[in-house]
Amino acid sequence: MNDTICSIATSLGVGAISIIRVSGNDAISIVNKIFKGKDLEKVDSHTIHYGYIVDKEEIVDEVLVSIMKSPKTYTVEDVVEINCHGGIETTNKVLELLLINGCRLAEPGEFTKRAFLNGRIDLMQAEAVSDLITSQSDKARRLAINGLKGKGSSLIKELRKDLINIISNIEVNIDYPEYEDIYEVTLNDLKEKITDIKSKLNKIIKEYEDGKIIKDGIKTAIIGRPNVGKSSLLNRLLEEEKAIVTNIPGTTRDIVEGEVLIEGIKLNIIDTAGIRETLDVVEQIGVKKSLDILNDADLVLLLLNNNEKLSDEDLELIDKTKEKTTIVVVNKNDLENKLDLSDLKLSNVVYINTIDNEGIRSLKDKIKEIFNLEKLEKSDFNYITNTRQIAKIKECLNIILEIENGINDEVDLDMLEIDLKSVWEILGLIIGESYDEELLDQLFSKFCVGK
Repeated sequence: MNDTICSIATSLGVGAISIIRVSGNDAISIVNKIFKGKDLEKVDSHTIHYGYIVDKEEIVDEVLVSIMKSPKTYTVEDVVEINCHGGIETTNKVLELLLINGCRLAEPGEFTKRAFLNGRIDLMQAEAVSDLITSQSDKARRLAINGLKGKGSSLIKELRKDLINIISNIEVNIDYPEYEDIYEVTLNDLKEKITDIKSKLNKIIKEYEDGKIIKDGIKTAIIGRPNVGKSSLLNRLLEEEKAIVTNIPGTTRDIVEGEVLIEGIKLNIIDTAGIRETLDVVEQIGVKKSLDILNDADLVLLLLNNNEKLSDEDLELIDKTKEKTTIVVVNKNDLENKLDLSDLKLSNVVYINTIDNEGIRSLKDKIKEIFNLEKLEKSDFNYITNTRQIAKIKECLNIILEIENGINDEVDLDMLEIDLKSVWEILGLIIGESYDEELLDQLFSKFCVGK
């Protein structure tokens, strides 16, 4: 943390502008060594200065340099940003000069890591930075912005505040039993407070699935027998000819993927190989992949042929998907109806044909209905969506349930207090009140270098 780091903060390639970011105690003095213009060590904070980056007497580039002095910066350290002309050679040359003059190349996410370690943001906000960079829809962006503003952190801090109040009262009772004018915590009092905390934790966990849909989208598998129109359906949903379509069964032997937005929620659609018994080795591999994708999908679109009677393979697929969120899509409804589903009692059935897009709108409406996407449209986007964070929340809930059992068994308060402290500490791990270096290294390694 005592050294000065630098990195290219924009995508490396041909463009109008590249930005090189420098942070640390010596950021301004190091940049000043290679800058021809005003003396950067004498300028005011949060100002921009025109000049040149020079290598001894040679002009490397014409630049604008932004000076931001500690503590009002992203990292809480002195930060300098060099805006140079876009281009691989120019940008790399400026970076090289910084390294020669005392900077160290930043590790992935190190600027955000310093922002966290210097107390500008907590760990949840740091993870929201990564989510903001990788967001692929407007809703995901809004979700990440709320995380960056600390809305998720506020939920956790409020829970920790509730817990520390309970713990403090219990400790006063234990340490000063002789005082009669202090509030005495009883098991009934504790049970009421624990019930409230359990309710808040359950709410966070319940809303996690909605938040996960906003952040990651809906993993959607199109499955069915060969030649029922899976690839055609993918093309219609994507509104492009992405998958090869023929009337030859088994044309699709490997997965084909695409993305589409419905109500601002991303559908990650996978067109799978037709599932059937086959002696073709390549097709067998495709069928196995299809079954793996089926097991992992959030939504299954099971295609049946309106112009054919139900086959044993169809019935087997219906059975395989009965525990999944499934929409049965009956294709080729422009042809004679030979398909009878009346005895199967299927709840979500949509009739379409992929020739003129009939039914595609109905299919999208059914997806909106099943996943309650209209509710998500009106959501406050105050969800916890990070896997690490929700795992800790579930760990806390399990301990709370153990405390509830302890209250029912009339366990001593001082024993229950130990578990309450554990919950408080685990919640602290979520926001980074305590942490280990290995966790930080793993978390920030997923960031891009310039962030």
